[in-house]
Parts: sequence; structure tokens; C-alpha cells
Amino acid sequence: MESALDYWSARALLEWQAELGATEALCDAPVDRYALEQAAPKPKPGAAPAPPPKPREADPVDAARKAAKGAVSLPALRDALAGFSHCDLKRGARNLVFSDGRAGARVMIIGEAPGRDEDLQGKPFVGRAGQLLDKMLEAIDLSRAESVYITNVLPWRPPQNRDPLPAEIAMLAPFLERHVALAEPDVLVLMGNISCLAVLGKRGITRLRGQWDQAWGKPVMPMFHPAYLLRQPQQKRQAWSDLLELKARLGALS
Repeated sequence: MESALDYWSARALLEWQAELGATEALCDAPVDRYALEQAAPKPKPGAAPAPPPKPREADPVDAARKAAKGAVSLPALRDALAGFSHCDLKRGARNLVFSDGRAGARVMIIGEAPGRDEDLQGKPFVGRAGQLLDKMLEAIDLSRAESVYITNVLPWRPPQNRDPLPAEIAMLAPFLERHVALAEPDVLVLMGNISCLAVLGKRGITRLRGQWDQAWGKPVMPMFHPAYLLRQPQQKRQAWSDLLELKARLGALS
């Protein structure tokens, strides 16, 4: 059946409808599009079957929560971390850096992430920063051998000692919270910005240091990281003030 319109008239009408927003042509008879969506396309003869849907990827944070919750002791928590496969930092690190010091001590120090020396030895705070930390603790009659327990936010060294990524902190925070619960310290000491972010959800160590806070049912004291004090020795006066505040708080809790 030929149209009564000539070519130019039909084209002008089509352009006018397009300007009005028409996006598709309609048939003379109505079409039930819901039925069309529900109807599965029939496979062509000889066509290969459709591949099965990909399994849903596990949420790393949820997997960390389950693994951490299942640990009933510090050795079990260490094993859970060693078997955690969702963190890519594990592939580039030499060792898992879990803890040092005396488990069950009144003071638990949380650093940021292992450096080169820590990665080689598998212990936190063993380089120059660790030596300074030992002197700081000794100045207020504490020691990692008898009265302090130490760990990090991350148990594996980031490449080139870069700052931990937010996704890495979120992924490993459940292990850190469980670590604190199992170690049962009286006081937490957070050394550096990354530790404050992981535990308190805050940054700005120059503003936070020396001010008591609360997290995971424990009193928390943010302090400068010893590595920062090595670069900025003029800040040692503030660090000494924070150490005295920590000593006073331990005396009050006795």
C-alpha cells in the first residue's frame, strides 16, 4: 500500500515528531512489552549454551569480620590473619608482622604499618623508630618486655612504605578490633595519623595528640609516631608531655 504523502511531506512529518521527542514508531496493533520481556529467547539450533553466571565475589570486610570473630585467642587470630587472602599487601610482604611485647600488658600501642626492618624481622617497631620508642617507654618506667604490647593497623608492609589505602584499613580493622579485645589492655596508645583513622575515624595527629579519647571500650591516647619525631625532633617536648599524661592515667587506674 502506497502512502498518499510524497517523500518531502513524509520527511517533514518525521522530523517534526523527532523534535517532539518521539523515539520509536508504533504499530497499528498494541504490543504487550511486559510479555516480551518475560519470554526467554529460544536458542538457535546448534548454538552453544549460555555460560553460567559468575559467582558473587566475597566482600573483604565481611570476610575479615567473620575470620576475626572466629578467633578465640591471640595465636588463633594470628593464624586467621595469615590465612586471609583478600589483601594484596600479603603478596608483596616477606613476613606477617603480628605483635611484640607482652600479651595482657596494661598498655597496648598501635602503630601504622610495618617498614623495611619490621618486614624483614616480622616484628613491629624494630628499626630506628623502634629504638626511640623503647627509650620513650623506659622514660616512664615501661618496657615492651614486661609492660607493653605492640601491634600495627596493617600486618603487612605497603609497597615503598606508602600510606595504607582506605580500603586496606577498612579491610583489616576487624582484625585490629579483635586483637584489642583479646589482648585486654587498660589503655590504647595510637601512634600516628593512620592509627587514629583506623581506631577513632579521625585524622590530624597534631590536633589529636595528648587528648584522651574513647574507642572499643578503652581510653585512647593519640601520640606522635616515633618515626615522625626522628624527622621533627623539636616535637619531642610534646611527646614527653603525652608520655607523662599516660603515666598519670596508669597511676589513676591502678
